[in-house]
Amino acid sequence: MNSNNFLFSLDIGTRNVVGTLAVQEGKTYKIFDHEIIEHPERAMYDGQIHDIDKVVDVVEEVKSKLEERNGVTLTQVAIAAAGRALKTKKVAIERELDVNDVITKEMMDSVEMEAIQNAQAEIEKTMQKGEQKYYCVGYTVINYYLDGSMILNPKDHRGSLIKIELIATFLPHIVVDSLYTVVDRVGLEVVNLTLEPIAAINVAIPQNLRLLNLALVDVGAGTSDIAITKDGTIVSYAMVSAAGDRVTETLAKEFLLDFDSAEKLKVQLNKQEEHTFFDVIGIPHTLKTEEIMQKIEPTIKEITQLIGEKIVEYNEKAPSAIFCIGGGCQIPGFTEQLGSHIDLQKERIVIKSTDMLDNIEFTADPLVGPEYITPIGIGVTAVKEKENDFLQVSVDNKPIRLFNSKKLSVSDALILIGYNARKLLAERGESLKLIINGVEKEIKGGYGEPARIFINGAPSSLDSKLKNKDSIHVEPAVPGSKAEIYLRELVGKHRKITFNHDEIEIVYDILVNDNRVEENYKLDSGDIITYSEFKDLNQLLDGHQMEKNSYEILVNGKYKELDYSICSGDIIRAREKVNHLVDFPEDHYDVEEMPEINKEPEQKKSVERIYNYSFTVNEKPVSISTVREMVFVDIFDHIDFDISKAKGILALQLNGSRARFTDHLKTGDVIKISWK
Repeated sequence: MNSNNFLFSLDIGTRNVVGTLAVQEGKTYKIFDHEIIEHPERAMYDGQIHDIDKVVDVVEEVKSKLEERNGVTLTQVAIAAAGRALKTKKVAIERELDVNDVITKEMMDSVEMEAIQNAQAEIEKTMQKGEQKYYCVGYTVINYYLDGSMILNPKDHRGSLIKIELIATFLPHIVVDSLYTVVDRVGLEVVNLTLEPIAAINVAIPQNLRLLNLALVDVGAGTSDIAITKDGTIVSYAMVSAAGDRVTETLAKEFLLDFDSAEKLKVQLNKQEEHTFFDVIGIPHTLKTEEIMQKIEPTIKEITQLIGEKIVEYNEKAPSAIFCIGGGCQIPGFTEQLGSHIDLQKERIVIKSTDMLDNIEFTADPLVGPEYITPIGIGVTAVKEKENDFLQVSVDNKPIRLFNSKKLSVSDALILIGYNARKLLAERGESLKLIINGVEKEIKGGYGEPARIFINGAPSSLDSKLKNKDSIHVEPAVPGSKAEIYLRELVGKHRKITFNHDEIEIVYDILVNDNRVEENYKLDSGDIITYSEFKDLNQLLDGHQMEKNSYEILVNGKYKELDYSICSGDIIRAREKVNHLVDFPEDHYDVEEMPEINKEPEQKKSVERIYNYSFTVNEKPVSISTVREMVFVDIFDHIDFDISKAKGILALQLNGSRARFTDHLKTGDVIKISWK
C-alpha cells in the first residue's frame, strides 16, 4: 500500500498506546488495522509523559507491528495533546464607557480580549519558574452586563459601564513538546495535532447534535476531560484531576494489591460477578463484585461529584444529556452516581461506545468500547481539519505560533503576545472639571482615532480570520486631545445688547477663583468661576435700579413683557410711561423732557395730540399717525421688517446718510433699511 493513501494516528495514553491505520472513503472513515500495547511500567501520569525513553519504546513497537502487517513504512502521524494540559479560568471585568457613544462590535471584541488577558495573567501566576507561557485556545462569553443589568447583546446600545463574564481555556506549549520528541525519536513527522477532548467530541457528538446542550465526559486513567456543546458549537472545556487511577489506587489499598493487579481487578468488575486474586502477601481472595464495590463506592462518589460540579460550573446548569467515554466510565454504577450529583435522569447519562458512532467502519477486528472513542477521533479530526496544527503568523514582525484548535482570529494572536487591549479603542481626551456659579460642569476631551489593523497590508479587524504565514500589523488607537476652553468661550463674554443707546455686556462681574482675569484666560480643572448675568428684562431693570412699573420696554422695536429672555444683539429701550392728559402750550413737545406732566393729572384737561407723518421706506410710501414724535427706531413698529433674528449687519439710512436708532424723523424723510 502507498502510505499517502491512509492516515496513521496515535493515542499516547496513560495506560497504553493505541495506533490506527484508516482511509477516508466518502463520508465513511474506514479503520483497516490497529495495534494496542500497554506501557510495561508507569511511564505516564495523568496523560503527561514522564519517562520519554519508555514511551518511545512502546510507540516504536506499535509503529513496527503496523508496518510489518501492512508492508509500509510510516513517516507521518496524527496525535493529540492530553486534556489534562488544558487550564480554564473564569473571569469578569468592567470598563467605563462614554454614555454618548454607541457600543460597537470593535468595543465588544476589545473588552473580550482584555478579559482573556486577565484570565491569562491569573493562570500565569501559578506557573513554575521556566514554564512556557500559556495561550488561549478557546473561550466562551457567559454574560454581558450594561449599567448593572444583564444583556444578551450590548451592540448598538449605549451605557456608562459594561461588564463581561467569560470562561477561557489555555494550553502551554510544553505539553506538546514531549509528544513531538517521542514521535521524532521514532522517525515520524506530525501532520496534525489536536486536543484529546476535541478529538473525542468530533466523533462522539457530531456537528448536527451540537445545537443541543450536551456534555461529553472522557474518564481516562489520570483525568476526566469535559467538553460542552450548545448553540451549534463547543462552548467550553474543563478537566477534573480524578479518574480511573484513583479507583485502582483504592482497590490496591483496600485489598493489599500492587497497582497492575488492582488495575486488572478494576477492569473485570463490569465483566464478571466473582473475582479470585492474591494479595501481595500471597493470601487468596474470592469476592463478589458487589462486595468489592462497597469498598470503592466512596471513591466513585467522590470522582462523580467532582465531575458533576465541574459540568455545572462551566455550563451554569445541568446539560440536557451526558455522554461518557473512556475506560473509567465502565466501572459499575458510575453513570448512576454521576446523575445523582447533577440532578439529571439516569436515562440521560449514557456510555457511548465505538459501535454507536456514525460513519465509522472497521474492515478488520473492531475496536470495541468507550475507551477507543478518542483514538478514532484523533484520526477523524485529522481528516476533517487537515491544517489543524500550529499556524505560523507574525504580529508587527514578531513571529508566533498559534495552536489551530479553532478558527483563529487577529484577537487570538494579539492575546498570545500580550497586546494591551486598551490600545485598540480610542479614548476621549482628559476632561476639565469646573465649578460654575456653584454647579459642577465637565468639559469633555476630544474624540480619538481607533486602532487600525492590517493583515498582509489590507485593512482588517480583530475578528478577521487568520491563515498560515499571515502578517499582522497594528497601529494603536490615538487618544483624543485634552479638553481646553477659554473663559470667554465658557461664559459667553462679548454677548452684548444695546440698552437705552448704551452697549452693555449680558454677562458681567466675572471672577475665576475670586480673581478678575483676562477674557483669554485658559481654564484649568478645579477652577471656580462666578459671574452675574442679565437673563431677562426683569433682571436688566433690577440691575439698573429702575422701577419696573414705570417703564414700557421695546425690544427690537416691539413691546415685550418683563419675563422676555434677553438675546445677544437685542436693542432694548425703556421708556417712561406717560399720561397724555395735559394742556399743550405749543404745537410740538417732547414728553421725555416734561416729567412734570405726571404730576396731579386729575387737575389737567384731557387732550390727546396727534402727529401725522408721511415717509418713503424702502421705496414704498408709509403714512403714520402717533401720539408722540417719532425717532428712527419707532419705524419698526409700523413696517414689516423683523430685526429679532439677525441676517447680517443691519444697515440704516436716513435721507441718504447713515442713521442711528435715536435720530428724529420728520414728514418727507426717505428711509432705507437692509441687511448686509
